[in-house]
Amino acid sequence: MSQPGLFDLQFRLMKIDANGDPLVQLNALVPWESFRESLESVHDKQRKSNAGRKAFDVILMFKLLVLQSLYNLSDDQTEQQTLDRLSFMRFLGLELGDRVPDAKTIWLFRERLKEAGLVEEIFERFNGFLETHGFSAKKGQIVDACIVSVPKQRNGREENLRIKQGERIEDWSEAKRRQKDVDARWTKKRGSTYFGYKNHISVDVKHKFVRRWAVTDAAVHDSGVFEELLDDGNSSREVWADSAYRSGETLQRLDELGYREHLQRKGYRNHPLTAWEKSGNRTRSRVRSRVEHVFGVQARRARDGLVQTVGLVRAQVKIGLRNLAYNLDRYAKLACTIG
Repeated sequence: MSQPGLFDLQFRLMKIDANGDPLVQLNALVPWESFRESLESVHDKQRKSNAGRKAFDVILMFKLLVLQSLYNLSDDQTEQQTLDRLSFMRFLGLELGDRVPDAKTIWLFRERLKEAGLVEEIFERFNGFLETHGFSAKKGQIVDACIVSVPKQRNGREENLRIKQGERIEDWSEAKRRQKDVDARWTKKRGSTYFGYKNHISVDVKHKFVRRWAVTDAAVHDSGVFEELLDDGNSSREVWADSAYRSGETLQRLDELGYREHLQRKGYRNHPLTAWEKSGNRTRSRVRSRVEHVFGVQARRARDGLVQTVGLVRAQVKIGLRNLAYNLDRYAKLACTIG
């Protein structure tokens, strides 16, 4: 076996670049340091003395979570992929001899983000950056929801009934309880059943950035958080959504708030859509379908789609990071095209 050369690593990275490494432009264009002020509060609470090994840099840890969200990796997979992939190491600013955060460290950092409620703060901070750098919300907004599956629970019928009623299962040990997701719910869509949560988002028509988001269990109707997703900062009062959001109450509320609705119409038994209504739906779909790009990108990267988490609060963090990672990646692509 030949001895490694002085420039072997550089040649390998050049080969990776020649094949296209999306992390290069993401690393170069996203204002990572702008998140430091928010993230440093994690270490302020964590570190009680100067003894022991120095904590990993918060930007490094945050970028690890972005990688995890972009490629839907578990904590163990994130550690392994960072050790194994030169493109990940370069993105993180690590050399071959540097320490790599292990799975437990990644988990703890995300837990501290959860406890401090920082995902929402960081998301809004980046939204502010977009506003001041030519990517403000324009031309109206599109509201939609997507099911995010989590590992299925193997509970008995009586246990599931008690969980649905909000009861505590006293027979479970504390160790077992930590592994049980009592917040996720089953739902049915197009004849298939899913277990997990819903990612509700509002996307601006002009740039397709996620501007607002909310996470609920999967059984909550799409329209359940409709009003809280409406982005008052959009330059237009136009709102698009599919037929699941259409009801007399929703239409009245939109009118009261000064929005102009473009909600898909739906037919009913013995009352099918007219040709005029079908034509209107096709016209609205040309705009409304832009939100499918967001979910499509997330689903393509997620592969099996599962989010490895337990409980609503942790699901909010994971799904919130997924939405933020999409926005970061989207910005890098748009900024590169414009630049």
